[in-house]
Amino acid sequence: MRFSLFAHMERWDDSVSHQESFQNLTSLIQQAEAGGFSTVWIGEHHSTEFTASPNPLTHLAYLAGKTTTIRLGAGTLIAPFWDPIRAAGECALLDVISNGRMEVGLARGAYQFEFDRLTPGLSAADGGSYLRELVPAVKRLWEGDYAHDGEHWNFPTSTAVPKPVQQPGPPVWIAARDPNTHDFAIANGCNIMVTPLMKGDEEVEDLKAKFDGAVANNPQATHNAEIMVLRHTYVHEEAEPEGWRKGAEAVNTYFRTFDAWASNTTTPTDGFLDPSPVEKFDDRPEMQPESLRNAAMIGTPDEVIARLKTYEAMGINEFSYWMDSGLSHAAKQESLRLFIEHVVPAFR
Repeated sequence: MRFSLFAHMERWDDSVSHQESFQNLTSLIQQAEAGGFSTVWIGEHHSTEFTASPNPLTHLAYLAGKTTTIRLGAGTLIAPFWDPIRAAGECALLDVISNGRMEVGLARGAYQFEFDRLTPGLSAADGGSYLRELVPAVKRLWEGDYAHDGEHWNFPTSTAVPKPVQQPGPPVWIAARDPNTHDFAIANGCNIMVTPLMKGDEEVEDLKAKFDGAVANNPQATHNAEIMVLRHTYVHEEAEPEGWRKGAEAVNTYFRTFDAWASNTTTPTDGFLDPSPVEKFDDRPEMQPESLRNAAMIGTPDEVIARLKTYEAMGINEFSYWMDSGLSHAAKQESLRLFIEHVVPAFR
């Protein structure tokens, strides 16, 4: 099982500048590369300071010159916000810049807040039809001349310029939850990334079963499809019996902030939104720190290794260490150090 890092520029107030946030993230990615991580994933988010990433390809292109081995994943581009020609060309250019290290993640989108500003009138719930049209169009453009007449995009014969180094193109990953999306991904030669969020490992088992079902439903697929699990991760020293609490409370704050943005009921101030109040989740046991301790990948190195061994036994190909949390840069560095020094060697 491979390990990757999923992270963004992250600001919770203006005490950290954008320049410092950028350099902090870059240093964590270089730390992950030195520690043997296979890939870094940076997603797309607009006008949100707690995940500042208006175009992950820009940051990944910078990282191409600051790294040598780690693969560079856009995780994920939001399909309704991208024209197929632009997506195919820009992803191919990153593949050229990085000498064939690009990975492409695509999703339908989540925050109605972003849709209201980038695609007014479109519901985030309707983003799936854009995803299903974008994926095959991008793949065809990587291959050569292609004209498209679809529901959302129409263009005469075009092609991706430049062409990607990897042939027939960079690996494509689809963010999936429901069985139909799993089936679409496998049928179209894509891998699958899943996020159990605050649910326990029974959710990982369910998502893996959907993946296995989609593979069985598409025997014509010629690629060896892979599945990646994305989890908030925090590793603490053995000598800290309550060390888990720091990580669990940070994840709680992250999900309450996620809820505030997803609710789309309050206008943010200069890109910031306060987390939804703790009391809102009094009847949501899965949101309590004690529950998040067991759902997120939180624990001592030995505890984390034991859980990840069950993922490996399930057939999970890649575990992605979700770094975003609101923890200080120093705390993130220390958790990542413990993961690299103690957890990674157990899977070599």
